[in-house]
Amino acid sequence: MTIIILLLLAYIIGSIPSGLWVGKLFYNIDIREHGSGNLGGTNTFRTLGKKAGLVVTIMDILKGTAATLLGFLPFFASANVHPLILGIIAVIGHIYPVFAGFKGGKAVATSGGILLGYNWPIFVILVLGFFLILKITKMVSLTSMCLAIIAIIYSIVYYFTVEKDWPLIVIVSLLAIFILYRHRANIERIKNGTEPKVKWI
Repeated sequence: MTIIILLLLAYIIGSIPSGLWVGKLFYNIDIREHGSGNLGGTNTFRTLGKKAGLVVTIMDILKGTAATLLGFLPFFASANVHPLILGIIAVIGHIYPVFAGFKGGKAVATSGGILLGYNWPIFVILVLGFFLILKITKMVSLTSMCLAIIAIIYSIVYYFTVEKDWPLIVIVSLLAIFILYRHRANIERIKNGTEPKVKWI
């Protein structure tokens, strides 16, 4: 029963539709009706501006972190569920949120939050990589997909040089698959040269 409650909580945390709630509460705007229709930070930036976009991105990151750390709470310690499993459940909640008709974001920020809670150096590397790659490509979607690949490479290098953490490789690979799958339409637009580009960097 404790395990079920723990997994359910991780899903509920992941299901919090940050972009939807911020848009409706503070701007009276449903961001699903604007831009890409996505609930993530990128569409929030485009639809509501930098301040709202930053808030939503941070909230989405912290969802992944909070879910990953749930198992360390005294009440759940006996459940012995791997932190990365809880993180994956949160990502599923983010992609298919019960509070937003099971249509959520692309899970890039939430995936980053998982890594922040589990292995913070990789999170720092990915944040730095985000700004560097975005500076070059001007495309958030392409940058996100590049980071997914970098995360896999990091987890493999980490396995052979620091600690044989095979769950990290498995979960990071799953997260990368989620991210690449959720960017199917972006891949087509990149091929066609119609993918939107950012102008602030």
